[in-house]
Amino acid sequence: MRKLHHIGIPGKKIRAREYYYSDLKMYSSGFNNHAHSIEWLRFEADSPMPPIIKVMPHLAYIVDEIELEIEGKEILIPPNSPNDAIIMAFIIENGLPIEFLQFNYPD
Repeated sequence: MRKLHHIGIPGKKIRAREYYYSDLKMYSSGFNNHAHSIEWLRFEADSPMPPIIKVMPHLAYIVDEIELEIEGKEILIPPNSPNDAIIMAFIIENGLPIEFLQFNYPD
């Protein structure tokens, strides 16, 4: 299953309710703060995020099996867990960054 979760759009404008990720040196306004699931992103000059993420929008999908979704694809950011509830990864597909999110909610 693939379900559209949000669109991430890089920009320079400071937005309300931004969250700062110190390890990534980036800000996110959070897709849950917008009626249309838009995640506004802003990066510090020395952010370790891949350059394409800093300049191009990305689509994010909820998936059941992240490993199946990235198999054989051009991996931009390998699977990782920013917290216990999620595994995320980025690929490049047709020149566009695509994010996959696998949520691990307790039963």
